[in-house]
Amino acid sequence: MEKTTIDLWVGIFVAMGFAALLGLAMKVGNLTTTDVGKTYMVTANFENIGGLKPRAPIKSAGVVVGRVEGIKLDPKTYEAVVSLNIDQRYSFPKDTFANIYTAGLLGEQYVGLEAGGDETSLKNGDKIIQTQDAVVLEKLISQFLYSKATENDDKPPATAAASTETGADALDASPLDKIGK
Repeated sequence: MEKTTIDLWVGIFVAMGFAALLGLAMKVGNLTTTDVGKTYMVTANFENIGGLKPRAPIKSAGVVVGRVEGIKLDPKTYEAVVSLNIDQRYSFPKDTFANIYTAGLLGEQYVGLEAGGDETSLKNGDKIIQTQDAVVLEKLISQFLYSKATENDDKPPATAAASTETGADALDASPLDKIGK
């Protein structure tokens, strides 16, 4: 009877472990939060979205106000067109800025909305004109390294002698001339 009780507790413990792993996977995949309210959809074009993914949060002042609905490439401009579902409880002016930020140094990317001062608000189907692309860490590092390499190329090579005389002047001068100087 004791062996059966131990087996039962081990089974319960393993089931709880699987449930915890499933919950963690859903949390990491942004699948646990549901959009409770009604939303309106707006679009924004970006030249580079970095690692932004569908279902990524849309935040304003640190508050989640919506989710990224979808991402596609515009074949004419070769820009990423990001569809944003924003909760209807939040009304943003037409001159709102849409920026792509990274949570922490290597965290998930999200869209940050910074409200402007326009009197008219965004409506379903509108487009956010003012956008800022994602900061791609690899691109920053390569630009830094390239600027350092060109900085070293611009410096003249160090001279061996620190004198102000040219080579011809040094050959023509006699040692006695230097004593008098």
